[in-house]
Amino acid sequence: MRISVTGLGYVGLSNAVLLAQNHEVRALDIDPARVAQVTSDQSPVVDADISRFLAERALNLTATTDPVRAFHGAEYVIIATPTNYDPQSNRFDTSAVEAVIADARRLAPRASIVIKSTVPVGFVARMRAETGYDSIFFVPEFLREGRALSDNLYPSRIVVGDDSPAARRFAELMIEGAIHKDIPVLFTGSAEAEAIKLFSNTFLALRVAYFNELDSFALKNGLNTREIIRGVSLDPRIGNYYNNPGFGYGGYCLPKDSRQLLANYEEVPQALISAIVQSNKARKDFIAAQILDRQPGVVGIYRLVAKAGSENLRDSSVQGIMRRIRARGVEVIIYEPVLTEDRFHGSRVIRDLGAFKAEADLILANRRTEDLSDVANKVYSRDLFGLD
Repeated sequence: MRISVTGLGYVGLSNAVLLAQNHEVRALDIDPARVAQVTSDQSPVVDADISRFLAERALNLTATTDPVRAFHGAEYVIIATPTNYDPQSNRFDTSAVEAVIADARRLAPRASIVIKSTVPVGFVARMRAETGYDSIFFVPEFLREGRALSDNLYPSRIVVGDDSPAARRFAELMIEGAIHKDIPVLFTGSAEAEAIKLFSNTFLALRVAYFNELDSFALKNGLNTREIIRGVSLDPRIGNYYNNPGFGYGGYCLPKDSRQLLANYEEVPQALISAIVQSNKARKDFIAAQILDRQPGVVGIYRLVAKAGSENLRDSSVQGIMRRIRARGVEVIIYEPVLTEDRFHGSRVIRDLGAFKAEADLILANRRTEDLSDVANKVYSRDLFGLD
């Protein structure tokens, strides 16, 4: 079977690699550098399993910037393009997804279109109505950056927003490529699948926000956060996981997905969803105030990436802290190996870690590492358990 995948980020590339174990996959991306890397069996994203599969496995995978070549003869077109949150419209920007749908209808008119990009509730129904084509369905991804292929090889569940033969066949393709075969599979309506994705990520944001607010309370009242979290988490209904405080929830998914879910509540009474969104801002305000109370002359930001094992800087929580303390006139310097420029949002980028540690009066680290063990007295972090 020939399958087309559009977008060579974490979602698209992990799906392309998974399916290319057993089928012909043609991957499309607008970035020639990404295409060249995949063509050379190198991963353009930081993911150990993807890198290993590209280098060692016999995959039937080609990459191209040519839509005609990518879509020709495809039975499935998988869309994994970005849907960034647009604060002006208060919605996801789905223009890239819509453009791929138009290209797929023109170049592969018989292909089923599988949307992996996160979209608002009701998006697939609108696309079906506008195109007059019913074989468009949403299959949410539940992948972690840096572990995307692993999460496809050992998936927690497969959700497909349709119950047609093409949708059931697609679920079979995902299971075929996985190592773990005993996978819960749920076939739902399109809007229900879209809601599952947004509610899943918003619940994760809620959990992060909850333990961050617990930590804020403990800090303000001189209490031991670690002891409180351990005691709370011993309740099996709560569980001892995903409970390590930080500077807020960040990364590509949780901030934008929680805001999009809130936008879908326009005509529905709610209090909790807006509180989850607002809590993230409140946490950053609180952490920034804690730092300013120490009256540092130079604050060093150790890593801007959203999480360990990632190269994604987008919406990382520490950037919100950085903006707040810079607005109060504090000089900020940055150590981030991913950056190639000398300045980032007006702050100096220092590539020598020793020089960075020497110049900073206080070092912000969302997660502690051995790199900072020699300057532990300078480090400000809420990482209590050494977990991401």
